[in-house]
Amino acid sequence: MESTDIKALYNDDSLVIMQTAEDAFQRGSNRIEEIKNFALKAGIKRIGIAHCVTFPNEVKAVTQFLSDEFQVFSVDCKCGKVTKHEMLGCEGKSIMCNPAGQAKYLEDNKTELNISMGLCVGHDMVFNQKSDSPVTTLVVKDRPSNHNPVASINQLVVI
Repeated sequence: MESTDIKALYNDDSLVIMQTAEDAFQRGSNRIEEIKNFALKAGIKRIGIAHCVTFPNEVKAVTQFLSDEFQVFSVDCKCGKVTKHEMLGCEGKSIMCNPAGQAKYLEDNKTELNISMGLCVGHDMVFNQKSDSPVTTLVVKDRPSNHNPVASINQLVVI
């Protein structure tokens, strides 16, 4: 592809995001520092965190880290307390994850950037699809590797 063809793949909003990421980059920053730098450069005031219910301590730490510069709104995956039977029509009374409800909660709180923390496969896709604001991933769920999917990938690599 020629560079003129490649640039046609991006709309103005995407180019602004990419330029902001370039402007915010600081060598040696970790992921959460990069998110904070990006949000500062972008002029963002309200950040949302959609997270798995199993990450309360991590969400508290991230919220504390970001709250000196931003209003932070977090919502766990069990928001709305919808059962699997109500959501999917299947047997069971256990509470189902509600990624569309998470996106709606953050939209109602007018977040400008959303962070995904440990949402299940599929649920993360629905959350990203339903979010009105751009979404970045801070944590992915990978239980056997303590949420480090690179470790799982490295187990696949045959040297």
